[in-house]
Amino acid sequence: MTATREHLPASTAVTARTPDGCEECLAIGGHWVHLRLCLTCGHVGCCDSSPGKHATAHFSRTGHPVIQSFESGEDWRWCFIDEQLV
Repeated sequence: MTATREHLPASTAVTARTPDGCEECLAIGGHWVHLRLCLTCGHVGCCDSSPGKHATAHFSRTGHPVIQSFESGEDWRWCFIDEQLV
């Protein structure tokens, strides 16, 4: 687990930029299945089960490594670099 911990930002207390849903889906009138929060900048994107896969696209564009579930009742984080939960 040490390798994945190194990709976590110093603070994981980020504010969601679009708390009402996926930033890109809201802009284009799309839909999502589940939401993910970027722990680096607060981007909210949709999961890979959603048509847009905007959370993964955000990582590809920015290199921000760790997302957290943005679903009520879920408390997990995923590191794109290490491809595992942290």
